[in-house]
Amino acid sequence: MQKPPDFAELSCQQCAKACDLGFEFSMAFQPIIDWAHKRVFAYEALARGPEGQGAGWVFAQVNEDNRYRFDQSCRVKAIQLAAKLGIESYLSINFMPNAVYRPELCIRTTLAAAEKYGFNKKRIIFEFTENEQIIDKQHLRNIVEHYLEQGFLTAIDDFGSGYNGLELLTHLSTNFVKLDMSLIRNIDQDKKRQIIVRQSVNMLQELDMFVIAEGIETAEERDTLLKLGVNLFQGYYFAKPAFEALPDISWN
Repeated sequence: MQKPPDFAELSCQQCAKACDLGFEFSMAFQPIIDWAHKRVFAYEALARGPEGQGAGWVFAQVNEDNRYRFDQSCRVKAIQLAAKLGIESYLSINFMPNAVYRPELCIRTTLAAAEKYGFNKKRIIFEFTENEQIIDKQHLRNIVEHYLEQGFLTAIDDFGSGYNGLELLTHLSTNFVKLDMSLIRNIDQDKKRQIIVRQSVNMLQELDMFVIAEGIETAEERDTLLKLGVNLFQGYYFAKPAFEALPDISWN
């Protein structure tokens, strides 16, 4: 894995222009809904191609040589666009743990971007996905702890799928856990999923973690999850991601 020379700090201007990655990309935004208060709790920034191509197209361009710069560019571009769109809720940004070499140095560009674009760093949530295999869990723990010390919030994405599962919770504590859509799909018709999610929610609440259910596509899924103790939702039922814009939200 290629490291940036001397962990050199990338400028906000460089990262906003994609740091000479060899390809261009931008962001779409999808809301995370606080249903009890009928408000947008956060917007997740999702990587998209320059003409709105999906995340698959973007990540097909990422390799060992540009992974670090891509991770840094995602952070800056998300903050830049969020400030431009006037987002006042939390902003959720995905990061790649295997692209973070030394958190105290790699976070500098993010801090600089937040200051430059006038976005409160305490409104930033960093998500990492279970679907990226974490070789060094102590390294991940160091990242999460340092981000918390800096005033950021953190989240485990896609919980219930991928490499780590429950074992990951023994190594670190994040502010949020996002339940994978594989647990959510048709949960209103599936007693096994209901039992798994109910127990997961109880466990995570005891660990002082807030639960977000992602992949909601029907009112029945939402209503079942409400009964199971979940109140933060994300999914097409509420809004699809909007390219470089804030989507209209369904509150039905």
